[in-house]
Amino acid sequence: MSEPGAPTPTEGGGKVENPRQGGDYAPSVARRYALAQRAGGIVVPLLTVILAFLIGGIVVFATTGSNPLSTYKAIFEGAGLNWFIELGSYELRLPFTDTHVPFPWNVDDIESTAAFNLQQTLINFVPLVLTGLAVGFAFRCGLFNIGGQGQYLAGSVMAVWVGSSLPGLPGLVHILVAVVAGALMGALWAGIAGFLKATVGTHEVIATIMLNWIAIWVGVFLFGLGGPLQNDDQPFVPVSNDILDESKLGILWGDPVLQALHVGFFVALVALVVYWITLNRTTLGYEVRAVGYSPEAARYGGISVARNYFLAMAISGMFAGLAGAIDIVGWAYRINTNDVMISSQIAFVGIAVALLGRNKAIGIGLAALLFASLVTGTSTRNLDPEIFRP
Repeated sequence: MSEPGAPTPTEGGGKVENPRQGGDYAPSVARRYALAQRAGGIVVPLLTVILAFLIGGIVVFATTGSNPLSTYKAIFEGAGLNWFIELGSYELRLPFTDTHVPFPWNVDDIESTAAFNLQQTLINFVPLVLTGLAVGFAFRCGLFNIGGQGQYLAGSVMAVWVGSSLPGLPGLVHILVAVVAGALMGALWAGIAGFLKATVGTHEVIATIMLNWIAIWVGVFLFGLGGPLQNDDQPFVPVSNDILDESKLGILWGDPVLQALHVGFFVALVALVVYWITLNRTTLGYEVRAVGYSPEAARYGGISVARNYFLAMAISGMFAGLAGAIDIVGWAYRINTNDVMISSQIAFVGIAVALLGRNKAIGIGLAALLFASLVTGTSTRNLDPEIFRP
């Protein structure tokens, strides 16, 4: 047996200095694997995005004969990203104060096309971040939460119900109650799948898909014609009551009539930080990651696999439910049966966000911004009819 700190034999070359005894020694296989994982965490998503744009350009050229670069320029401008190019000497008022500081962009510009498109991109960014975190947290525990749609709907329904009732509550309290209720409802909805996984071994994919459909038809029943939560003043329209003004989030930038950017943007950024801290700086996060790496090894080490399965799914659902609640109190203010049926778009894009971001907080944030830009930039109003004919 070699002495502590002795050179470690490994396959391949690559000598590095031994921090204990000096001299050279070969890094262990585990160290090489960790370095490769860190490098792959940056390189693989970048190569994926570049390859996707290359293939997309080929498809555009082959099907339309147009220059792919002009198409991507249209998407760039349609997402409002050209707003950042328009630099100048402007000022930014600090929140909750009358103090102004120098700023390179004109935040007072709320009517230009670039400003409006960027607002829509950032609005889309919020639920994509939160649903991406929902998928990513479950993945880190070795679970595939494909039930983001149901959890998003559960949060939306609860936020609509709380936001449209409880009159007389102070504005901030009403908003907090609606948002927290939506997040808890999402946690409860996903917790059902987590409980089944932990107790009887039901596969989470099957359970969450079934829960998606239950949430859809519950929503159709609640807001459909004659439903218990249908709009009181529109008996022939399958839509909920509008939430009260006191339960609407404040506006950060833009015209409220045109779906301005709301405070939920900061909630999404805080959620990214909470996600990272939970996974990397808490006992719960350590146990979740341990179970994700190897349930049997975690169980042998005294970690309750069943408990972490349940908690991981519940926390995952909390993020998705928060996404639904923020969308309601941030800009939608109501929900109809059509919203219920098409809610899968957000949830399933969230899966792509988590995968492209490799379930890491920074990666999910960047991937959400990319997909939000693509969603806004490729909307019908931003596509060039000379390239993509309606």
